Amino acid sequence: MKKVLITGANRSIGLETARQLLKQGYYVYLGARDVSKGQDAVEQLKAEGLQHAEVLEIDVDSPASITAAGAKLAEKTKVLDVLVNNAGISGGFPQTALDTAAPVFRQVFETNVFAVVGITQAFIGLLKKSEAPRIVNVTSGLGSLTLHNDPSWKYYSVKGPAYMASKAALNAYTIVLAFELKDAGFKVNAVDPGYTATDFNHHSGPGSVEDAAARIVKAATLGDDGPTGQFFSDDNSPETGISPW
Repeated sequence: MKKVLITGANRSIGLETARQLLKQGYYVYLGARDVSKGQDAVEQLKAEGLQHAEVLEIDVDSPASITAAGAKLAEKTKVLDVLVNNAGISGGFPQTALDTAAPVFRQVFETNVFAVVGITQAFIGLLKKSEAPRIVNVTSGLGSLTLHNDPSWKYYSVKGPAYMASKAALNAYTIVLAFELKDAGFKVNAVDPGYTATDFNHHSGPGSVEDAAARIVKAATLGDDGPTGQFFSDDNSPETGISPW
């Protein structure tokens, strides 16, 4: 049974991603900062008949917690097949380049970029033991620099500098990570789940968590002939499913 770790998995898109992967026969570790909330999510899934799930305590903003979670998971399993870096924050909207304080940028980067680096490095040893390791970095269409310079883009006016910059940085990290791991059997990709109705955006998005999670699951379950180092976005590029960087 393949095993997957999903950060920020106790609710919303993360929880739905767990649900869909469980239905595909994966064993899922739900990464959660609050163990009680994580356990509630596990119990919810088990009540649905999805038994192969358990919570893994991990505060993505704490290097000590990330290290501890890596050690804890290594006690539970010898291999990790999929890592889904899902946890993220917006920093609050609206944001402007001149008025958004530097500490907001630091906070957003801490969660959206630095945490992903730390988590990836903490679990890479277990991932390298998989026969078909996959890493999915959950990004945003707002991380596309190309589209942000296109006045015809439907989200052209939504700039949010702290959030936008953090996701652009995450995309850059994804490219480099995919390059470094391309000869080791890894598939490393960034996935835009789309503008989805969640607590993250006060349920303003038109998309469903089911569709958003399905995009993540697709990248998490890529076959050996699947691409690596791509920016998947059905929302930005419905015809090709690939967004420009």
